[in-house]
Amino acid sequence: MSDDSPDTPASVTADVVVVGGGIGGLAAAFALRRGGHHVRLLEQAAEFGEVGAGLQLAPNATRVLAEWGLLDEVMATGVLPRRLVLRDAVTGDELTHLNVRGDFQRRYGAPYIVAHRTDLHRILLDACRDSGVVLETGRIAQRVETIGDAAVTYCADGSVHRSAVALGVDGLNSTLRRGVVDDEPVDSGYVAYRGTLPAEAATVDVAVDDMVIWIGPGRHFVQYALRRGEIVNQVAVFRSPAFARGEPEWGTPGELDAAFADSCEHITKSLLSMWRDRWWPMYDRAPIDRWTQGRLILLGDAAHPMLQYLAQGACQAIQDAHNLAAQVADHTRGSQRVDWPAALEATERLRAPHAARVQNAARLWGDIWHVDGVGRLIRNELLTTRDPQDYRHIDWLYA
Repeated sequence: MSDDSPDTPASVTADVVVVGGGIGGLAAAFALRRGGHHVRLLEQAAEFGEVGAGLQLAPNATRVLAEWGLLDEVMATGVLPRRLVLRDAVTGDELTHLNVRGDFQRRYGAPYIVAHRTDLHRILLDACRDSGVVLETGRIAQRVETIGDAAVTYCADGSVHRSAVALGVDGLNSTLRRGVVDDEPVDSGYVAYRGTLPAEAATVDVAVDDMVIWIGPGRHFVQYALRRGEIVNQVAVFRSPAFARGEPEWGTPGELDAAFADSCEHITKSLLSMWRDRWWPMYDRAPIDRWTQGRLILLGDAAHPMLQYLAQGACQAIQDAHNLAAQVADHTRGSQRVDWPAALEATERLRAPHAARVQNAARLWGDIWHVDGVGRLIRNELLTTRDPQDYRHIDWLYA
């Protein structure tokens, strides 16, 4: 199965080629390998790795991890918070909370976990290796063509990878997305500072049992414990005035301090230990209802990049992987004869509307978090009078 085989482009040398070695790509590769398919994963970097800090895994993702036999390992590296808490960023007052143990876990059939991105990535990478996924680095995929009954993936190094289907899981700035839709990432004008620090180095007391978000005018701050409480994850997000003015440099540490200047003492003290040497502009893309082109399908952030306000980026990518594997199984006849086009079409039909709803809800939730004036007063009143046992607004997402 050499990549430079003289075979015709229509010949198939693998069942699936996955482009992208992040969380979404590894999840998709593992899910399909579990189904007995030959999977080759192409990662553009020289080695596998994940950049970032903490992430949240809600029950819609942890149910899948449990089915895959990976949940115990993820739980061992993470933290199971007792509550998700919303506070006012100016006053520090608690607005509402959601208990994510007890009734919540019974209702949704799986736990809510906060974990380090690198830990989840490592667990998925090991699972792929152990299951026999072929992992290749330094492969920069440039395009996929459908030729006959094959997906042909062309890489910058001249290698050509033939498969029954190709999965574009190459992130927000996906190269393969260009073969499906002509669009560009949308800059929200917000920027995020992210980082972790040892728990003993924190400048404030951090409640290990609570995942807390302080929401305020044009800004919010997130804080929770990771790795069994040994480290603290912090995220500071704000709207950049320099971006609004059209300046080329925006989101600087000076803007960070100005954005949170009138925040409660807990936040201002926490900012003293934030990483300030890098920051991440926040992008998403408009939802699309078409994820496929011939024998190529987009998954994860390549298909539905979303703002972080619902903490669903990794969760939705894991759901994509699980659903695709289920559709492939449903469209398998006889001795592993898969109707691949039908499986891709069914995945798109079932997943695209739901992912679009999550994308749109994330944008709306961000607007709600960041209102000022009368809007802030109304929001706070609605949140403080909310019944903590009210699941109406999350059943669609977690159930």
